Amino acid sequence: MLELINVSLNLDGDKGQVEILKEINLTLKEKKIYVMTGPNGGGKSSVAKTIMGIYRPTDGKILLDGMDITQLGITDRARLGIGYAFQQPPRFKGMKVGDILNIAASPERETNVCDLLYDVGLCAQDYLNREINASFSGGELKRVEIASILARNLRVAVFDEPEAGIDLWSFQKLTETFENLNKKYDTTIVIISHQERILRLADEVILVSNGTISEITSQEKILGEIERLDSRCDCRNNCSLGGNINVECDR
Repeated sequence: MLELINVSLNLDGDKGQVEILKEINLTLKEKKIYVMTGPNGGGKSSVAKTIMGIYRPTDGKILLDGMDITQLGITDRARLGIGYAFQQPPRFKGMKVGDILNIAASPERETNVCDLLYDVGLCAQDYLNREINASFSGGELKRVEIASILARNLRVAVFDEPEAGIDLWSFQKLTETFENLNKKYDTTIVIISHQERILRLADEVILVSNGTISEITSQEKILGEIERLDSRCDCRNNCSLGGNINVECDR
C-alpha cells in the first residue's frame, strides 16, 4: 500500500550535508499496526517525516498504491490520506475541541464528532465546547489530536512517540485507543515508541538505527530480546542484592 524504495535523506548541517537515512526499503500494508523503535538519533522520526512529506528524499521513491508521491508536499499527501501526529500536539488558542474536529473532518463521509471523542476515551459533553488551552493535560491533547486524525479517515497515520509527556493513566487509555482504532478503522498505524506496552500492539516491529532499517521482526522476538538483556544486566541484579555502583551492565 505504502512503499519506500531505496529512500535516502541528506540534510544541511553546520558543516554541510549530513546523511540521515541510507537506502530505506519499507512496505506498509493495509490495516496493520507497525511500531518503529531503535536507539535515539537512529533516524526513526526522519523516516516518519519523510513519509509525511516534511522531508523530501534525496534519493529513492515513495509510492502510495503504486502512485509516485515522492515530490508531493505535506498538503498533497494529507489529501491522499497520510497524517502525522507530533510528539507535542499544538494548542490552538481560542479554538474549541468541536471546531478542531469539524475542520479536520473528511468531506467525503458523514462524521459524528461525539463518536470520535468517545472512540478516544473522552466525553463529548465535557469536551466539545471546551477551548484548547493550557488547562489541557498532555494526555487530553494527545487524544484530541488522535480524534482529529480519525475525523480525516486516513490511509496511513504516523504517531511520533505519542506517550511523551503524559501520565500513566493517560498512557493506559492511549494504548486502548490504538487497539480500538485498529479494530474499528482501516487506517494503517505507524507508532514510534520504546514502550513495551505499545510494542505489544505491533503486527510488526521496525528496528531503525544508524539511518537504516536493521530489521523488521515480530513483537515476540523484540520483547524476548528485551527480557533476555534485562536478565543479563549485572548492575540490576547487584542492586537487588544490595547494590554495587561499580558494576557495569553486561549488555
